[in-house]
Amino acid sequence: MLKDVANIVRGLSADIVEKANSGHPGMPIGCADIGALLFGEIMNIDASKSDWPDRDRFVLSAGHGSAFLYSFLHLTGHDISMDDLKDFRQLHSKTPGHPEYGETDGVETTTGPLGQGFSNAVGMALAEKMMAAKYNTEDHSIVDHYTYTIMGDGCMMEGITSEAASLAGHLGLDKLIAIYDDNDISIAGNTNLAFTESVADRFKAFGWQVIENIDGHNIDQVREAINQAKSDKERPTVIMAKTHIALGAPNKQDTADAHGAPLGEEEIKGLKEKFDLPVDKKFYVSDEVKEFFRAHAAEMQDQRLAWEKEFEEWAAANPELKKDWDQAIELKLPVDLKEEIMDLEMEAPIATRKSAGAALSKAFELIPYLVGGSADLAPSNKTYNAEYGEVQKGDYSGRNFRFGVREHAMGAITNGLALHSGLRPFAATFLVFSDYMRPAIRLAALMKLPVTYVFTHDSVFVGEDGPTHQPIEHVEALRIIPGLKVLRPGDEEEAKAAWV
Repeated sequence: MLKDVANIVRGLSADIVEKANSGHPGMPIGCADIGALLFGEIMNIDASKSDWPDRDRFVLSAGHGSAFLYSFLHLTGHDISMDDLKDFRQLHSKTPGHPEYGETDGVETTTGPLGQGFSNAVGMALAEKMMAAKYNTEDHSIVDHYTYTIMGDGCMMEGITSEAASLAGHLGLDKLIAIYDDNDISIAGNTNLAFTESVADRFKAFGWQVIENIDGHNIDQVREAINQAKSDKERPTVIMAKTHIALGAPNKQDTADAHGAPLGEEEIKGLKEKFDLPVDKKFYVSDEVKEFFRAHAAEMQDQRLAWEKEFEEWAAANPELKKDWDQAIELKLPVDLKEEIMDLEMEAPIATRKSAGAALSKAFELIPYLVGGSADLAPSNKTYNAEYGEVQKGDYSGRNFRFGVREHAMGAITNGLALHSGLRPFAATFLVFSDYMRPAIRLAALMKLPVTYVFTHDSVFVGEDGPTHQPIEHVEALRIIPGLKVLRPGDEEEAKAAWV
């Protein structure tokens, strides 16, 4: 049946892009078998309550393949109708050209800029580890889920992917499973024109389990690879899935022509004939596939209800933890937060980074779900709070991160932490290096995420470091990002107020 599901999605995706007269059909058609396994068997998701806390997370890092995601979300019963699929890439539709968080039921994050989604997935997997460390007990595991992401050749080329993968390997995020759609094709042609490194060796060096030589169209092989991924309790896993872009398209399979443009009626006809789909029907879903997903939805609902029963038992046995959980999930602030921070006494004059650091320390004390870290500049940023521990492999109970000199990944990982829910993250570096993380900041603003950035050394008086470290244009550059609130305190009182 999963093969039938995959073939239905191939036809759906081709029709979706064709009707819109724009989009990316190749990836959805090529990854349909992987998607059928994930959405039809592997992942624990319940469309009737798509935000239940212990669901598995799925991130389409290759966001241009959005027709893939929308097709499966429709089939699994999310709030995406057939008419919504027909409105693909239209203004104000539920099915925008790239997945958008908050616009479409079941979409976990906004993706499109390549590598951002993968790095968000790292943040989600890290959040799962931290929440499990805090809330699970000997008798109840209420946080126990996986994060899956599909990434393409473009994601693998982006520098942010290497940054985030390096940190994920260092932290041992074993419940992160990345599936590499390795189809050898990008917009401009074959990837051998610009991308010939061994991705497998790179990820092995990062400390990942690498499962190679998987036929991405062989569902049994992909299933076995995912099971192998789950058996490794020390490392994240990347599955190297060889696929054919636009599999079954008679003339455009394995070509760049299938990447970012509609296939055309003749190609779609040939594809549908190849997979025994009715050529005369557009947006076709067989009754058998509909019934399969109805039954699967009932199973998923049972899984979610079983979790809710365990959650109720956990809550009854652990009232203080339940109180902390509710506060964290709702991001509820203490009523005395403003008073406590504004009443802090400091000797003036004092550098704003020091006064802001003191305010942050008080916030750490008052807000148990506040977490964050710096890109190797914590002593200068004044953002490290030693008494609350730090996150390292094997111990995720701390609240301080060491992101290393990985500003771009830091920005996207904090987005993933916020998207997971239950944590309020911040990220810190020098203001001049905000340029290194700007795309992630922009996406946080676009998604309206509760992420805080601490940018210190915000003046030309950085002086001796010279013009490379003097942030001349950076405040203005940040202020023009829609939806980003930029506060630049001028003294210790304003620095305290900025945190509240």
